[in-house]
Amino acid sequence: MKYRCILFDLDHTLWDFETNSHQTLQELYLHYQLENHGVASFSAFYETFVEINTRLWELYDQGKITREKIRFERFHGILDKLGINDLELSLTLSDDYVAKSPKKSGLIPDTIEVLEYLYPRYPMTIVTNGFEEIQYTKMESSGLTPYFKNVVTSARAGHKKPSKEIFEFALAESGYEAHEAIMIGDNLFTDIGGAHSASLDTIFFNPNKIAHAEKPCYEIHSLKQLMEIL
Repeated sequence: MKYRCILFDLDHTLWDFETNSHQTLQELYLHYQLENHGVASFSAFYETFVEINTRLWELYDQGKITREKIRFERFHGILDKLGINDLELSLTLSDDYVAKSPKKSGLIPDTIEVLEYLYPRYPMTIVTNGFEEIQYTKMESSGLTPYFKNVVTSARAGHKKPSKEIFEFALAESGYEAHEAIMIGDNLFTDIGGAHSASLDTIFFNPNKIAHAEKPCYEIHSLKQLMEIL
């Protein structure tokens, strides 16, 4: 085998962020009766969350905002766009979302089958920009923990993707050199670009077949394709 260890992104690559967020937001919408607060429908609430959350994480990945801004201003921005000025409600929604979402167990299709295949062959490490305190909850809740030797968060490494330092930190802890490892992730900027800057080979997970001009070493549309490559 060419590679001796694997680095994996977590959200959107293994842990099904979209499904788990959708379930959590639906529970919050019903529990807090957001329709009575002026939110026209759950679909409006969810679509606004996706728009604002995506934009905030892009800004965070670019180093333009802090994690705290995401956590404490995300739902304020959502409610504000929906015409609701209620800071206390936004903070309550934020706290409950952060508490409940990581406990959801949804995984990207074929995750466990693929990890069962890879686990005896490679030591594996998660490399994530997600909040330190909730990544372990996500992994435990979804049954991912036993498959991974290590979890490297941006907070613990002192650097976030796409900085090459977080990948170098992960490799140092794993005991392997860059040419011995490969990074698998869904984000061309943070996962693929960052790994390239650290001289790592990459596999771009692109389930929606989004067009792009980047050149990862491999591109897959299903996790099962990893069993053909590795």
